[in-house]
Parts: sequence; structure tokens; C-alpha cells
Amino acid sequence: MKSHSYALQFLFVAFLSMLLTIPQDVLAQDHVVSPSDIQKDVAAASASREKEVAQLENFFSSPQARQAMKSVHVTYREVDTAVQQLSDDDLARLSARSEVAQKDFAAGNLSNRDLLIIILAILALILIIVAVH
Repeated sequence: MKSHSYALQFLFVAFLSMLLTIPQDVLAQDHVVSPSDIQKDVAAASASREKEVAQLENFFSSPQARQAMKSVHVTYREVDTAVQQLSDDDLARLSARSEVAQKDFAAGNLSNRDLLIIILAILALILIIVAVH
């Protein structure tokens, strides 16, 4: 019995010795991601979202978009409100699509009719996404 007791005491002392020899910073590590890194990521995400919202606002403020919205009885305010409610992923996808459509139209690769169809499609997607969420 005493040999078991001595063995347990020895193991306990060895364990405590190991704990005391391990540097404190290993035991009390900070978060893997520092607060400043998190703050930078949040700021970058916020800036990215603002840029994407601005892209869609620019897209829907064009004369062609205003005409398309008027034809389906949707106001710019309704679209703007819906855009604000989009998730970051949906916003990024639709912003990218609207940017490509604007560039293609400016380059002459899209007709006015094609642009109107794209505007209505993006508008429908935004309204559907917001309605589903």
C-alpha cells in the first residue's frame, strides 16, 4: 500500500514540477486572433459592404434602372431598403453582377433591352432574397 502512496505522491510532485517549469505565456496564451486583427477584419468587411452597397445604388440610380423600376411599380426607396437587408454574400454576388452589366453596357456589349432585362433580374433576385429571409 505504501508503495502505491509513494508512487502517487511522486507522480503528483512530478506533475506540479512540470507545471511550474512551463513558461506562463504558454499556459495563458492570448487568443489566436488578436483584438486588433479582429478590428481590422471588421473594418475591412464594413468597407467592402459599403463599396458593394454603393455599387448597387449606382446601378439602380441609372436612367435605365429607374425606367425598369417604374415599369414594375417599384420605387428606388424600396430597392434601397431591400439592398440594405441583403447578407454580405448575396450583396457581394449581386454587386459584382451589376458592375459587370454596367461595364458591358458602357463598352457596347449589351443593348439597352439587354441591360433592362439584367436590371429586372437583379431587382427580382434582391426582392426574392429579402422576402425569403
